Amino acid sequence: MSRAQAESVIKNIIREIAHECASKGQAVSETLVAFMVKAVVLDPGNEFNVDRTLTKDDVQKLIKICVDQLMDNRSPSLDTVKMQVYFDMNYTTRADFLEEHRRVLDSRLQPVIREITDSRARTREELESLYRKIVSAVLLRSGLGSPTDIAVVREATAALQSVFPQTELGTFMALVKRDKERQLQELTMIVTGIRLFNKECGKGGEGIDDLPAILNEAIPATTQNVDSEIQHTAKTAFKYTALVEKILGGDNKEGISLQLLKESLINSRQHEAFLRIILHDVIGCAQQVEMLESQLASRMEQLQATVQSKTAVPTAQVYPQFIHLAQLWSGFQDEMVLLSVLSNILASLEPFTRGHREIFADEVLTPFLEGVNVKTDEQRMQESSGKEHRVKPNDFKQLDWLFADTTKNFAKLHLQYRGYCAYTLVKHDRLLLPANPDMGVLRFKENYYAFSSKLAAYEFAKSPDMYIRLAADAAKRSPELIQLLELHTQFASITPYAQGKDQGRMIEKPITKSDSGTQTDTHILEPNIVKSYEWNEWELRRKALKLANLRDKVTHSVQTNLSNLRRDNTTQVYLPKENVTQTKRDDYSNVPKPQTFLAGLRGGGMSQATVMTKMDLTIDVDQT
Repeated sequence: MSRAQAESVIKNIIREIAHECASKGQAVSETLVAFMVKAVVLDPGNEFNVDRTLTKDDVQKLIKICVDQLMDNRSPSLDTVKMQVYFDMNYTTRADFLEEHRRVLDSRLQPVIREITDSRARTREELESLYRKIVSAVLLRSGLGSPTDIAVVREATAALQSVFPQTELGTFMALVKRDKERQLQELTMIVTGIRLFNKECGKGGEGIDDLPAILNEAIPATTQNVDSEIQHTAKTAFKYTALVEKILGGDNKEGISLQLLKESLINSRQHEAFLRIILHDVIGCAQQVEMLESQLASRMEQLQATVQSKTAVPTAQVYPQFIHLAQLWSGFQDEMVLLSVLSNILASLEPFTRGHREIFADEVLTPFLEGVNVKTDEQRMQESSGKEHRVKPNDFKQLDWLFADTTKNFAKLHLQYRGYCAYTLVKHDRLLLPANPDMGVLRFKENYYAFSSKLAAYEFAKSPDMYIRLAADAAKRSPELIQLLELHTQFASITPYAQGKDQGRMIEKPITKSDSGTQTDTHILEPNIVKSYEWNEWELRRKALKLANLRDKVTHSVQTNLSNLRRDNTTQVYLPKENVTQTKRDDYSNVPKPQTFLAGLRGGGMSQATVMTKMDLTIDVDQT
């Protein structure tokens, strides 16, 4: 089967699964279905052989398993996968989001801009209509007020007339389309800067919101909201971890499922990881707003000093400042939109955690938590810190261990499995325990592994390859671990949820960099090139004749390599004297210009014959 045929079959399977789920009242995206198909095929418990072509029975079995898993509304594992797909489809880096946001704004403004640039206005009414369209375009692009508000339109028109009077429309119409678009963008920024400056001076600013004040209120509120959500999610994860450890210790009571507890723990840890990403971006917004506020205040002071009470200011001085002012305000607008999107993502993640919170409500967990010491991640770190818990490198002479006091940039090491203990993940079947790097980090095949206890580190170090393989097998049984533990390099076929997008938005390939230098010989082996070899027969003949002629020559002097350096010889000469000569005096002569006059050309009419007389009027040479 060719690649195109295989892709067609996979697409048909995905569409059939989505259609069957929709017929049962469960709407699912094709992206989620595609991931579920790959996860089901990878799970060894489903007995699918990826090395051979799927038969018709295999396809029906695959569809049935996928539909059953997608229809399970009480599965924390499915909720985790849905959360991962949603986050990957909606979250992007700051730079990519702002680029996409500006592209969408430009596409929405394109019809208005095209109507202006393609206009062929001639009459007075048409020119006035074109000018009003320019004012509307300026307002729409700047985002400062509505084009339907009369007060806003009047203020924007007055600002535009001060830099682009209506009499300049003729010059504007003569420009090419690209120059028109560029001038419209510059006019927008200048008019925006003028309106912002007038607002600062208390002479305008109609319809302009105080974005810095709004952001200064919204960012702390969002930060507090995300932080409280992180604390609540982490507290839930601590309870699940304590219960799983209790059950693994042999104290198992009826009525609680260990499998559901582990799936709920994975869901909580994934939710916590996404929340920390959002919190990091919100903190970045706060830092950006603080920087923009300082730049805005500085620019306003410079404008005040430039303008003061002058009636006229050179445009070369004030226009660049207005443009910079508009750019700063555009930065505030970007932060507003970015903060709004982060808040929407935060609110949209909560439904994906609702399933396990309903299954393991507080009243359900309370009886099982009696007498259980619920430890936080910080408490676990403190318990495993200290010299007695550190790994002794001498116990493993063939392995490389890194420690905080002997390794540069130790805190920046990219730990495998997102910093969770590799041994516990395998030993206790997908139990996520945070690792403590202070006890030692194992470097194995350019990857870094941390552990939750000294015992776990020693057991893992005995056979690292086996535990790495078993961790991959655990991820096949719980596909949501591929995203959570960053196992994309081992599961290349499942890396992108959103096809066609770059992978480096949230999870980047771990790279450890260090300064190093190396030098190799140009030719490692001894060259066997014979310099005197000649393939040309005539060249050999020429050399033979040259050697034969040397036999008849006599050497008159001999100079060695060192004899010419035995004595330094210097000479000095006088520079030639500069002499000038003069030739005879140049002279010239002037001859008279020949002049001739023809008399009698008018004639005597029809009655008399014409008699022409030629007269020489040239002056004699002696008279010149």
